[in-house]
Amino acid sequence: MSQLPTTLEDSIALAQTATLAAIADGCQRITIEIAIPELKSMNLARQFIEAFSDRGNTLKVLFPDTGAAALAKRDWSDLNFKIDDLGSSRSPIVDKIQAEDQIFIAIEPSAVEVAQVEQLCNAAGDRPVILFLPKLEDAAIVGIGYAARQLRDRFLTTLTCAYYIKPLETAAIYRCYPAQWQVWEERGDDYTLLAESPQKPVGDELDAMLMPSNPTSGDNPTPAKSPGVFASLGRFLRTLSR
Repeated sequence: MSQLPTTLEDSIALAQTATLAAIADGCQRITIEIAIPELKSMNLARQFIEAFSDRGNTLKVLFPDTGAAALAKRDWSDLNFKIDDLGSSRSPIVDKIQAEDQIFIAIEPSAVEVAQVEQLCNAAGDRPVILFLPKLEDAAIVGIGYAARQLRDRFLTTLTCAYYIKPLETAAIYRCYPAQWQVWEERGDDYTLLAESPQKPVGDELDAMLMPSNPTSGDNPTPAKSPGVFASLGRFLRTLSR
């Protein structure tokens, strides 16, 4: 990938292509993340799902609760795939999985639904499960101690991120499967590829990637300032906020 996507349409198309490539390579638990607060998840989800429109009734799209599922059934009545929710203690997700279901897409599951998502993935077996805009690692909900570590070791580490983009103040974290994770830095009105990593760069590793290009004062690095976050992705952000 020689550059970052500059429009919402580009980003969706890349996410679709990356997801299909991951499925073709045998990945069964896939995440798609566009970490931008202005995101309108329902509009973006519908556009993303269009890549699977040929799956018909073999595609099942799942929402966190019955209200969101009902809203989607109303607004997406022209589409031919099945819509349901992730279940509850009285209506477990395993009871919602049918033999004809061949692919599952869970829309914006949060840490509240992490147990149902894990059950979905286990029950799906070798059928692909795509988590679209997941928020499964909220420390305030899943915790930061032993139980949270167990969750990560048992389930979250089994997920393959096919597509990810997150703007920072003067940089961006990006991944488009099968490429590695990338860190891009804003330079003037454009972005330059700064570093690549086989794992998602976070914490000290991310700081180390960004630090060489940041101005310093003494021993304390000072983050570079920019007149606008993701200035070169203005059209992308404006489209998301519509």
